[in-house]
Amino acid sequence: MNTSAKAKRGLSWTWFHKLGSPKWFYGISGRLLPLLSIAAALLIAIGVIWGLAFAPPDYQQGNSFRIIYIHVPAAMLAQSCYVMMAVCGVVGLVWKMKMADVALQCAAPIGAWMTALALVTGAIWGKPTWGSWWVWDARLTSMLILLFLYFGLIALGNAITNRDSAAKACAVLAIVGVINIPIIKYSVEWWSTLHQGATFSLTEKPAMPAEMWLPLLFTVLGFYCFFGAVLLMRMRLDVLKREARAGWVKDILMKRFGHTASPRHGAER
Repeated sequence: MNTSAKAKRGLSWTWFHKLGSPKWFYGISGRLLPLLSIAAALLIAIGVIWGLAFAPPDYQQGNSFRIIYIHVPAAMLAQSCYVMMAVCGVVGLVWKMKMADVALQCAAPIGAWMTALALVTGAIWGKPTWGSWWVWDARLTSMLILLFLYFGLIALGNAITNRDSAAKACAVLAIVGVINIPIIKYSVEWWSTLHQGATFSLTEKPAMPAEMWLPLLFTVLGFYCFFGAVLLMRMRLDVLKREARAGWVKDILMKRFGHTASPRHGAER
């Protein structure tokens, strides 16, 4: 039993350290990318069409509630993305894995876009619900702070020219900024706000009927698959740029473009 546990632990650590290899990541991500892309397209299409065209209107908000099928997945993904970045920051600082920094830097713009989408759709939803596009509600304000944190990470990563220094600075900011995530989540419980409670939870029974929450589940899963696909694409490009002088990258460029130019030159050809 102890031997089996040690063997499993050894396999886990082997897999974990493989993630730090740019070459191994590039190979495995190439196989995952088509699957995530197809899953994202199917899940989002099913969820959005079902939610916008076939789900019944809400008994209080009527058809205006349908923006939930975009707003909620975007808001959930915006928060999850930042938590992932904080985890990457810890991995990068503790285990010095360069792929952790690649993931952090590549995820930041995606998280910023998701946060902006959540804020915009929330404002559109708030107009018929609250009679105002924006109120300084605790949930909305903390989400706006999240957007600023994303902007700060992106700016910090671009401002520092030394790659190692930029990686450490961004990792620290991601770890410190993650304190905002529980504030976002519990803001409706800690303060008196206009914002409604959790619309969708994986741990509690949905308050909505199945014909309303099932399409929401599809769109949530689809958004996460979309995030995974876009993140892998961005990371693969970044890996090629960072490892441009490595032999395995030159072999890939030779097969793809017929010469050993840098990824940037190959893309411009």
